[in-house]
Amino acid sequence: MSTSRLPSRLLVVALSLLRLPTRLRRRRPAQVRRILIAHHLLLGDTLMLTPLLVKLREQYPQAEIWMTVPKAFYPLYATAPYGVRAIPYDPRDFQTLKALIKQRGFDLALLPADNRYSWLAFALGSRWIIAFDGDPGGYKNWLIDELRPYSMKPTAWGDTVTELVNGPLPQTYDPANWPGPDCKPFDRPPGRYCVLHLGASNSLKLWEAQKWRDLADWLDNRGFTVVWSAGRHETGIVKAVDPKQRYRSYAGELDLAQLWHLLAKAALLVCPDTGVAHLGRVVNVPTVTLFGPGSAFLCGPGEFWRNSRYASVTVDPFPCRDQHIQHRRLVDWVRRCERFPGAPPNQCPEAKCMQAITLEAVKAAAEKLLKV
Repeated sequence: MSTSRLPSRLLVVALSLLRLPTRLRRRRPAQVRRILIAHHLLLGDTLMLTPLLVKLREQYPQAEIWMTVPKAFYPLYATAPYGVRAIPYDPRDFQTLKALIKQRGFDLALLPADNRYSWLAFALGSRWIIAFDGDPGGYKNWLIDELRPYSMKPTAWGDTVTELVNGPLPQTYDPANWPGPDCKPFDRPPGRYCVLHLGASNSLKLWEAQKWRDLADWLDNRGFTVVWSAGRHETGIVKAVDPKQRYRSYAGELDLAQLWHLLAKAALLVCPDTGVAHLGRVVNVPTVTLFGPGSAFLCGPGEFWRNSRYASVTVDPFPCRDQHIQHRRLVDWVRRCERFPGAPPNQCPEAKCMQAITLEAVKAAAEKLLKV
């Protein structure tokens, strides 16, 4: 696989230039038979698009709905939740673009985050492209037919993306509409168990090792089997938390389909604000999410997930959670932090917002969910 986006970009631009004459006679199609959702988001953001999938299915019950997903996420969508067909796409993998081109010819294309994918949508023959306004960089918006204002009132992002489609909010999430994917066999924990997922996309989202150890011991003393979880490149985090290997670790051992099934039978999931937290919501496992830099409201259940077995733990307000950025857009009511360690000046040297989360607060949230 190529590690460069250049070959894919050149083909997308070439196909778009060939279609430019059609811009002069574009009209919103009266009938919508095929829909594309174009993005290349991280796991959590991808899963938070579920309300959009549901609303599209409700508004266009007979339409084909296709969504690009990073290759690693495809197994989660192999069961076609809500009748949505996922297609693997990686801008650095030219072969995935070639496979996507075979599906070209869409009546409607939606861009939930990065408007640069308007070029991809246009190259794929989309007749009408809708996106949110406010994404900087004029070239991203040249091929968009309809720019909708980003929500001006505080709204969970999962609910916000549904505003790309006309109509009321979709029905609340029903786990029965998302069958679990097939997976390779793996050694499952015995008895009632809790999954403590330690990894995150940003080291400023990591909780302190001693607090994780104390939480694990507390659950163990309550009679639960405790297991650690983390990504392929995060095994060192688990070793630092549990150097004596007192508890079973699945760090780096499971793919996403296997992780789905590990979570599906768990009594509890505790994790930082990361993609696994949103996977827990889809699987419907009782989930405690620890929010440091991120916004517990923005990434929270909103209306669509309001019936989920879920609790967030955060310290809000926190002084340096003061940036108003959401997918490169300036949104006045957003309060989050997108600083990263080791980056140029003005960045954050330590995760004070995560350090402020107490063990007692996490135990209280877990206790409440375990009693339900």
